[in-house]
Amino acid sequence: MIAVLLPLLAMSSPWWEDYDIRDRFLCGERGSLVVERNHAQASLVSGGNRITLFRESSNEPGLHFRSAAMELRLWGDDLMLEQGARKLHCIRTDQA
Repeated sequence: MIAVLLPLLAMSSPWWEDYDIRDRFLCGERGSLVVERNHAQASLVSGGNRITLFRESSNEPGLHFRSAAMELRLWGDDLMLEQGARKLHCIRTDQA
């Protein structure tokens, strides 16, 4: 999978993206990551990398964001990342 599986390095989003929610997630042995989001998009921060995903509507529960290469689903404290056939499950740890 991409750098999502690497340990989190501190990064901050540019002010103009106006992310009002920031959560930290643990992904088992794969390390941790931060998801910053607003009503229209989310930014996944991990391993010194940042991936921007855009909100999409869905009949399934939770929030859904997608980029060309990845899908992010957030439902309560559970985060699921999918990249092709690979899936990564993460659990919210606290407010970042």
